[in-house]
Amino acid sequence: MSEPAPTVGRTVDWKFAGTVGAQLVRPAPPASEYTRCQAVDDLAEFAVAAEAPVREVTLLGGDAPVPPALIVDRKEWIRAASESMRLMTGGSEGPSGAIAGRIAGAQTGAVLAFVSSGILGQYDPFAPGGQERSDWGKSPGGGGGGGDLLLVYPNVIAVERQLHLNPRDFRLWVCLHEVTHRVQFTANPWLARHMSSAIEVLTADRGDDVSQVAGRLAEFVKDRRRADGTDAHPGGVIGLLRAIQSEPQQRALDQLLVLGTLLEGHADYVMDAAGPSVVPSVNLIRRRFDDRRQRKHPPLQRLLRALLGVDAKLSQYTRGRAFVDHVVGRVGMERFNAVWTDADTLPRPEEIENPQAWIDRVL
Repeated sequence: MSEPAPTVGRTVDWKFAGTVGAQLVRPAPPASEYTRCQAVDDLAEFAVAAEAPVREVTLLGGDAPVPPALIVDRKEWIRAASESMRLMTGGSEGPSGAIAGRIAGAQTGAVLAFVSSGILGQYDPFAPGGQERSDWGKSPGGGGGGGDLLLVYPNVIAVERQLHLNPRDFRLWVCLHEVTHRVQFTANPWLARHMSSAIEVLTADRGDDVSQVAGRLAEFVKDRRRADGTDAHPGGVIGLLRAIQSEPQQRALDQLLVLGTLLEGHADYVMDAAGPSVVPSVNLIRRRFDDRRQRKHPPLQRLLRALLGVDAKLSQYTRGRAFVDHVVGRVGMERFNAVWTDADTLPRPEEIENPQAWIDRVL
């Protein structure tokens, strides 16, 4: 029997989501026209310049052409993100039901508005390609057909000011991380298909009976407490999400979480490996940026971060980086790159925490 088509994306008015997000987005920090233009020019330059050191460290990419990035503001990022989510979830530009679609669109737009003020950059493997978005991107011609690297210049300006960093150094450092993601996907096209198939399972309506979902949720609540009263599954929102999912959806979620952990950890490794040779103040940037990641947030922001999985993403950096550090330290980057062969060579959930088990299985 074929897999059901994804349905979640069809309940959202994606155009309305982009409109609402753009209306709710926080204004960018004040900056002169000169500062804005300089940031745009630097990021466009460094998105190309970072490719060579990233390829040198990763041994990926070969001599493939280097596409330019799209340098965007917060509203433009929201527009791009809503379009990408529509494509990922199989949605159409118009909603299936006007009222329901607009309500879902408004909720999605509010989430995008919150995220848009913090994101520095993103490689979007599902983008239609910059040629179709060059009317609003700040890089002439946009990215290549299929996949775009987006860099959010107002947020880069805000962070470099907040942390008192050399602007050009920080901009190149950010590009090292985001360009690594571009290299990961362009050198291994199957990764996007792997992600897409997992997303299709997650967003498919499998018609589970309400009693089945309620039963799984009850089991989750019961199992959260050990006999000693401590939390047995400190999974937070992820744990709750898994509790109401079917087994195929749980497996798909695990696939995405493991892949995300690998991709982020690998990018973190690369930016530190390449950084010293091209970013003079890399040690200062890393120290201050890590301090920023660990900073405590107000209660409401902590709640939003938990609901949106922001802290889970930060955990991905740490756990993924430890995995890459261990494997590369033991076998070198060339043999580590076996991880990109196909879905079977990606680490399994338990192997992220035990890299030697991945080495034993795959190498």
